[in-house]
Amino acid sequence: MKEAKFYENKGEYVFCVLCPHNCKIKNGSTGICKVRKNINGVLYSLNYEKITSVALDPIEKKPLFHFYPGTKIFSIGSFGCNFRCDYCQNYEIVYGENLAIDLSIEKIIQLEEESDSIGMAYTYNEPTIFYEMVEELAKEMKNRGKKNVLVTNGFINKEPLLNILPLIDAMNIDLKAMTDDFYKKICKGQLDPVLETIKLAASKTHVEVTTLLIDEYNTSEDEIEKLSYFLSNIDKNIVLHFSRYFPKHKMTKSATNLNTLIRAKEIAQRHLNYVYIGNVFGFDNSTYCPNCHEKLIDRNFKLEIVGIEKNRCIHCGLEIPVIY
Repeated sequence: MKEAKFYENKGEYVFCVLCPHNCKIKNGSTGICKVRKNINGVLYSLNYEKITSVALDPIEKKPLFHFYPGTKIFSIGSFGCNFRCDYCQNYEIVYGENLAIDLSIEKIIQLEEESDSIGMAYTYNEPTIFYEMVEELAKEMKNRGKKNVLVTNGFINKEPLLNILPLIDAMNIDLKAMTDDFYKKICKGQLDPVLETIKLAASKTHVEVTTLLIDEYNTSEDEIEKLSYFLSNIDKNIVLHFSRYFPKHKMTKSATNLNTLIRAKEIAQRHLNYVYIGNVFGFDNSTYCPNCHEKLIDRNFKLEIVGIEKNRCIHCGLEIPVIY
């Protein structure tokens, strides 16, 4: 355990102010995330140096398509989450405290150093609720000239977000829907704080957004229009990934219709320059120039940068927002 950051002691209770739940936690209890516990007026992180998953992943798996394409990143996860999504794709990890092993900060750094990696991704469960470990590791990565990637639901308060952002080189943020009703009923969260995270993070670091599409829940044309328009008002070059849902955890609804994904991409491309379809085999997820439509990054067989030189399209000269 480690004393947590971002809490206030008010007598019998502590108030965790890490995320917008702002949990009021009595002695001996945890907040909604189940990993931040009040012990005699001190809030502790129960998942500090507790790891459930370690892998060396392609950066595209995060997914990040415009951040060091073709590289690999050392990826870790712990347990716990501040959402309770009915369709949680990683619920075995999120609720898997019994799967966790003890790994010190030093050992995690050593494992990353021994890998062929550009840095470290904090992922699999919600990384903002193992904040203290992320912050320590991210500082060490920065000191070593490595990259830090946060794969997050974006449900975090402004102060802790601003504190961690200088250490983060790229984020993939889940934007689960554009209705507060979906967030409250399906995820047990709120929409507006996530929108604020996207706006703030995009002004400070590289941001890509993922939306898992579930037929009849968040796939209406009006909602896709609203989502893509929101992102375009921040930056038309924000990368949007539409991901296919499959039945998981508490949700047994059939997998997303492929035509839903295709239609969503068509709508989003009215507002955004870069839209991809994920979690589906056989789709062309190459990157094309939004101006001349020539291929820039080929992702069909072996990933290859074929049309970018000095961050510009070699065919028309348009500046291309890819970090490599």
